[in-house]
Amino acid sequence: MAIQTITWMSAFLCLAQVFSMPMPCQLQGQLVRTTHNLLRDMGGHFPLECLQENVFMAFPATSFATSGNTLHGHFGAAKAIYETLKNIDTLFGTDELPTMWDQQKLEYFQNIIYRQIEESECMSSVDTSDYPIRAEGLKTYFGNIAAVLKEKNFSYCAWEVVRKELLYTLEFILKHTSDSLLWSNRT
Repeated sequence: MAIQTITWMSAFLCLAQVFSMPMPCQLQGQLVRTTHNLLRDMGGHFPLECLQENVFMAFPATSFATSGNTLHGHFGAAKAIYETLKNIDTLFGTDELPTMWDQQKLEYFQNIIYRQIEESECMSSVDTSDYPIRAEGLKTYFGNIAAVLKEKNFSYCAWEVVRKELLYTLEFILKHTSDSLLWSNRT
């Protein structure tokens, strides 16, 4: 009887340990939504005084394509999301961030982006055959965003243009690639 009890308790503890471990290599949808909301709320509407600074940047929607319900397509989209978060982290890695934004929300935004990257580091090793095409689109897009910041000397209006673009990007991810994200309790 004692051996049977010990066996059952050992099995229970083992299963509890396995099921309590975080899912490896998954981007959390709720955190992506939170970063979108923080970015939206930290600065308000696009300022009228910045309308002349607003530039068109072609968004690389094909970089996030999931090609049906295939696992291959979801991994490719998830890696594109991961690379997008890394690019956002790089953009916000400067000391020349706008002081007119809500600094507490800005700091929280940066922390969540960093957390997502750290928790999903294994995404960097995910290899899909179509990823070079996806990566090229993202590289061009984020290169254009960085160029706007540099050309405009990291001005407030340049950052507002960046914020507008990143809001669109995060919204696109949430609307079109949410199946590639982990959702703890979808509402």
